[in-house]
Amino acid sequence: MEKPIIVIITGLSGSGKTVALRALEDIDFFCVDNLPIAFIDSFVSTISQNRETEKIGIGIDIREKGFLSEIPTVLKTLRNKYRTEILFLEAEKDVLLRRFKETRRPHPLEGNIGEAIQIEKERLALLREAADRIIDTSSFTPHQLRQFVISLYRVQKGKKAITVVLISFGFKFGTPQNIDLLFDVRFLPNPNFVPELKPLKGTDKRVSNYVLKKQEAKVFMSKIKELIDFLIPLYIKEGRSYLTIGIGCTGGNHRSPAIVEKLQSYLKKHPIDLSIVHRDIS
Repeated sequence: MEKPIIVIITGLSGSGKTVALRALEDIDFFCVDNLPIAFIDSFVSTISQNRETEKIGIGIDIREKGFLSEIPTVLKTLRNKYRTEILFLEAEKDVLLRRFKETRRPHPLEGNIGEAIQIEKERLALLREAADRIIDTSSFTPHQLRQFVISLYRVQKGKKAITVVLISFGFKFGTPQNIDLLFDVRFLPNPNFVPELKPLKGTDKRVSNYVLKKQEAKVFMSKIKELIDFLIPLYIKEGRSYLTIGIGCTGGNHRSPAIVEKLQSYLKKHPIDLSIVHRDIS
């Protein structure tokens, strides 16, 4: 039996840790929140033996006493025994302030929210540095964050060399903060200005045909495929676990989804686990 996958979700308060943990739960992770640091090793051992669980999600935050002093030792032990990954969530200060005001929930450190956010950020700096993946959730709705987390860990069962996430999005809704490679396709003719295509989505064959039949689209696809063919083996050689590729257009409804769908079929030639996220399709 393979070692269980342990995903520890942590980060700044208000950044979406609860949403992320529930997303793992939705794809059959056995999840627990606010587990005392000192109990993590024994908990994982008990759960993996008694339930034969291969996927475990653990939420921890700054409210846990002993968080900073014990976490280095605990992480070293876990990584020696299991396939362990730390997912660190954060967001811009203005976004966190807005979220706390909207929910009317106090910050775990209490007092002035702005000051509490800064203190928490400083206290968690070492943990952020140790994280395997950092996600800035500033531009995500809860639904989008859930979809993104699922896209990352649904494919973890696979034994491919690297996990690739393809994201289509609209620049007018903000650029995702977690992209490794970013491509702007706003230079392509926009189906939004074609009356019969405007109501459709980029996943529709009629929109795809309109976008991809253009000469500039053909040249772009040829060049991006060549770049991907060059880069993926190098990322695999480097030992990268994840690669996130973003394709953006104006609204994220037509051109970028069409390009992502086309790349999806092409990327299957590589030894990768592939997941698709259409962030802004309405």
